[in-house]
Amino acid sequence: MNFALIGAAGYIAPRHMKAIRDTGNELVAFLDPSDSVGIMDSFFPEADYFREPERFDRHIDKLRRRGEHRIDYVSICSPNYLHDAHIRLSLRNQADVICEKPLVLNPWNVEALKEIEQETGRKINVIFQVRLHPAIIQLKEAVRTGPAGKIYDVDLVYITSRGKWYFRSWKGDITKSGGVATNIGIHFFDMLIDIFGPVRENRVHYSDDKTVSGFLTLEKARIRWFLSLDHQMLPEDVQSKGLRTYRSIAVDGNVVEFSEGFADLHTESYRHILRGDGFGCDEALPSIQTVYEIRSAKPLSARGDYHPLLKKLIR
Repeated sequence: MNFALIGAAGYIAPRHMKAIRDTGNELVAFLDPSDSVGIMDSFFPEADYFREPERFDRHIDKLRRRGEHRIDYVSICSPNYLHDAHIRLSLRNQADVICEKPLVLNPWNVEALKEIEQETGRKINVIFQVRLHPAIIQLKEAVRTGPAGKIYDVDLVYITSRGKWYFRSWKGDITKSGGVATNIGIHFFDMLIDIFGPVRENRVHYSDDKTVSGFLTLEKARIRWFLSLDHQMLPEDVQSKGLRTYRSIAVDGNVVEFSEGFADLHTESYRHILRGDGFGCDEALPSIQTVYEIRSAKPLSARGDYHPLLKKLIR
């Protein structure tokens, strides 16, 4: 099948290029306002490149009308706040969509996109690769077959250090990225909701441009969570090893080890999508609603079931 790609110069785009190649498909056109796209030489050097969305739109419309190299899928790796517009562009050109998380920033945008799906007969798929991690699949099955009515105690920590550049880019602008909970946390919230059921209560204890933390009550779990871009929040043993990322999920005190195994999850996501098993708008909505509420909430400070890592920030 023929693919187009929007957003080729960013961090995540090469994983999509690899997934398109490794599933035996062809990338024929791509769009990015930055011309730092030499990575394409490693994957699809013959793909047509466009810097302006108007010319890209015109090109894939021409391909569709000619029936030659018609675009079957558009992969979207653009900044979060542009996903909505780029999904609409793709659907109007009669292509299915594979979109990086978050699908959109606001829950009401999901309903509007579902209407366009119905109008065009095309399908929107979102990348939630953490759902496909073997350790997470195993955890979901353990909860599914566990004792009826059991409420699990979950502790989530994800710290991924970012430099000064981050806060001067679109990622540091909450109106464009959705902030920390959206930009780095949404796939974890999606995974937890998928395993433990819908949200019953959503509290935020702390929120700034680097760190956000709170407490979620789901149908089958009570979750303390802590997300940060600040390297000073890393555990001392992690810092001493020169590492800049730390992720941990503990369920009833038992750590779920999933630090490794992420390298090929985008390719696995593409395989699921291409056989009709992708995650669509309805699957994406609960986590979008959750991070929207986190972004809009007034923090409660360190009261109640706050995460112990907050003691580093709140004296």
